[in-house]
Amino acid sequence: MGTPAVLAAIPTPAPPAPPAAPDPRTGVAALSPRYQIAAALALAVVAVGVCVHLGMVFLHVAPSNTITKTHGKAIDEWVFPEFEQNWKLFAPNPLQQNIAVQVRADIRTADGSSRTTGWYDLSAQDGRDIDGNLLPSHTQQNELRRAWDFYLGSHDSDNRSLGPRGALSEEYLRRIIVLRLERGGAVGPDGRVERVQVRSQTTNVPPPSWSGEKVTSTPVYRVLPWWPVAAAETEGGVR
Repeated sequence: MGTPAVLAAIPTPAPPAPPAAPDPRTGVAALSPRYQIAAALALAVVAVGVCVHLGMVFLHVAPSNTITKTHGKAIDEWVFPEFEQNWKLFAPNPLQQNIAVQVRADIRTADGSSRTTGWYDLSAQDGRDIDGNLLPSHTQQNELRRAWDFYLGSHDSDNRSLGPRGALSEEYLRRIIVLRLERGGAVGPDGRVERVQVRSQTTNVPPPSWSGEKVTSTPVYRVLPWWPVAAAETEGGVR
C-alpha cells in the first residue's frame, strides 16, 4: 500500500482593509455650496474695500499728479476727517503744549426748563481712560484730538471758515461732543442738548530742569461761539 498523501493546509486570505476615511473638511470647504458662494462674495467685497481705501490714502499722501488733480475732491471726501495723514511726530519742532478741549451746554430738561452746565474737560476724560490702559482704543486716543485739529485746519483765528471743509469740521466736532455729553450723563433723564460751546485750554509744557528756558504756565483759552444742536445730531438722531 502506498503512503497516504499529507494535505497541506491552505491559508485563509485576510479580509481586505476598510477604505481610509476622508479627512474632515474645514473652513469654507465645510460649508454648503450656497454658503461657499456667499463667503466668497463677502471676501471679495472686503478685498475690494481694502484696496480702495489703501489707494485713496496713497493718493492723499502722494505728490500732486494727474489723478489727484482730477479727483482731488473725491479723495478728500474719503480721507477726511477720520483718515487724515500728517507728519507732526517727525516735525523739527514738535508740539510743546498741552491742549485740552472743553465744552459746556444748554440743556432743555424734561419739565421744559433750561440750564447751562459747567465746563467739561473731554481731553482729561480721555486721559483718564488711557492712563494705565495697555490697549487704549483709537477713539480714546485720537477721536477728539483729530476732530479739534480738523477744525483748526479749516478755520482762521477768528473762527471763520476757510473753505468748504469748515462746515464739515464743525458738524464732526459738534456730533462728537453732543454724544459724549449724552453718554456721560450730563444731559439727565429725558433731557436734550440745545446748544454747545467749545473752548480749548492751551498750557505750555514746563522745560526740563537743566534748561534755562522760561515759559509761562498761564493757560490760554480759545472760545468758540455757541452752536445750536439739531435733533439729528443727538444720540437718538444718530441711531
